[in-house]
Amino acid sequence: MRTVEWNYDTHKLLMIDQRLLPGKLSVKSHTDYQDVVTAIRDMTVRGAPAIGAASAFGLALAGFQSRARTAEDLVRDLEKAAIALRESRPTAVNLSWALNRIMARARVFSGPPADLKQFILAQAQKLADEDVEINKRMAEHGAVLVNDGDTVIHHCNTGALATVDWGTALGVIRTAHEQGKRIHVLVDETRPRLQGARLTAWELKQYGISYEIITDNMAGHFLQSGLVKSVFFGGDRVAANGDVANKIGTYMLALAAHDNGVNAYSVVPTSTIDLSLAHGGLIPIEERDSDEVLNIQFNGDQVAPAGARARNPAFDITPHRLISAIVTENGIVYPPFESNLKKVVK
Repeated sequence: MRTVEWNYDTHKLLMIDQRLLPGKLSVKSHTDYQDVVTAIRDMTVRGAPAIGAASAFGLALAGFQSRARTAEDLVRDLEKAAIALRESRPTAVNLSWALNRIMARARVFSGPPADLKQFILAQAQKLADEDVEINKRMAEHGAVLVNDGDTVIHHCNTGALATVDWGTALGVIRTAHEQGKRIHVLVDETRPRLQGARLTAWELKQYGISYEIITDNMAGHFLQSGLVKSVFFGGDRVAANGDVANKIGTYMLALAAHDNGVNAYSVVPTSTIDLSLAHGGLIPIEERDSDEVLNIQFNGDQVAPAGARARNPAFDITPHRLISAIVTENGIVYPPFESNLKKVVK
């Protein structure tokens, strides 16, 4: 099963509802691109590569919804849909990358509207299939960084659920496991939405990989103990100098790893690398609804007092100086990132 998949019999977009895991594995169907916008925004689907593919198929849905009688009018309808999809989540560059790639080809397409609609769907499918192959190539490259018997810390969810299939950072761990390496994973809960505890732990259980869940603020203790050999996380956007925007808490984890001489690896497809941004300070940081923080409960009771206020940035920026290497489908990139990232981005 893929996280994001087109059903050619029903012409519906199928996506695993990640909000319901691990309690329930449910697949939602979508026939309206606005529903896809909502699904990306409310994190029914999440993970930079997964929302990139979802946005591409959302564009295909917009095409089939359109009543345009000319290719020019259809492109205008697609442009409108692309704007709505692009604004659903601003930090992950894969989303805009996927939309820009398909729209650039749609604008120069020569043929009737019906053919253009099928062309958009074919382009979305191609992008989704490429994602799976890219992930597997990344995983093969990154697996050399994991040794037999290693204990590693993993932040957020970067597995098959965060992509079309296989995964980025968790894909590396999965491949190392399938190579016969004995690995133990300390899984950051990843507050406030608990993607680590809910999703990564669930995936590791499916793969039969040894794991234990820790709260985010325990990571420093385990890094200091000498038990942890490396830290793995993904990335939602990588600036030209190697600064990485990733799930909130990544910066503190990388900082603690650096202080204890532990390698920290970011695993991303080259579509996540944004060479147009000189440094991470230029990456827009999404601020989500404070209810995600305030609605956390303990023993069935609300943790925060009534009337409390909260901040909820979804991402932080990890400076390139704290990152040991960036794993891509075209190989492992080591510092200096500013020059070496250009060599792997095609």
